[in-house]
Amino acid sequence: MRIRQKEIVLIDEMTIQNPIAMKAAFGENPKNCYKGKNIDTRMQISALLRETLAKTKEYMMKKEAGKDVDYDQKLEAMIPVIKKEIPLKCHAHRADDMLTAIRIAKEYDIEITLDHATDSRVILDQIKESGFPCICGPSLCHKDKFECANDSFETPNKMYEKGILFAITTDSPFNPQQYLPINAALAHKAGLPENEAIKAITINPAKILHLDKRVGSIKSGKDADFIICTKSLIDLNNTIKNVYINGIKAV
Repeated sequence: MRIRQKEIVLIDEMTIQNPIAMKAAFGENPKNCYKGKNIDTRMQISALLRETLAKTKEYMMKKEAGKDVDYDQKLEAMIPVIKKEIPLKCHAHRADDMLTAIRIAKEYDIEITLDHATDSRVILDQIKESGFPCICGPSLCHKDKFECANDSFETPNKMYEKGILFAITTDSPFNPQQYLPINAALAHKAGLPENEAIKAITINPAKILHLDKRVGSIKSGKDADFIICTKSLIDLNNTIKNVYINGIKAV
């Protein structure tokens, strides 16, 4: 929570939608975190996800049919994914992991986002055909894993040229979220048009999260949360002059 003008603002009151998404990780992270717990290979990762989705479908169908089933908190949390009410955020760097995520999403008819999408430039056609959006980054950091070897600020422009819906992320707190405009600026330097770079950190993520009816752009009927700047949002010499929350100038 944060304190403003002696008023306590709870995160529950600041949340736009809850739940917003479910995370699923592919590649080296789950292999390293759960080593020795039957998640040592990529095949085991995909098998576990398929098993979870299948169990959730069966659990949900029994509940809807009025059958007596034992409450399962984990499967309950996955029901909105099966119903396509929220996306499964598939964190994947390598092309083969992204293709696995796409394949599973099609098998179980769920909505996903491809987060990181480091090697996406070699499978842009497949990503475009899938219709799933990508969240690029973080790129303002060391390539600390071998699966990040092809990390590049050129990737967002390649997605833009292919017509893929994408956003840019700092992967906060891995990189501070205040560096988001810097990441967009470096993507612009690498070829992404300036307006598209700004959209990649404003309206595009709102669209990906299905929150664009409320946030992401200045438009009648949306939340009146915006800033007044001295220069372009991705100009490193930019200064924020005023902040408005719900149409009211912040002190």
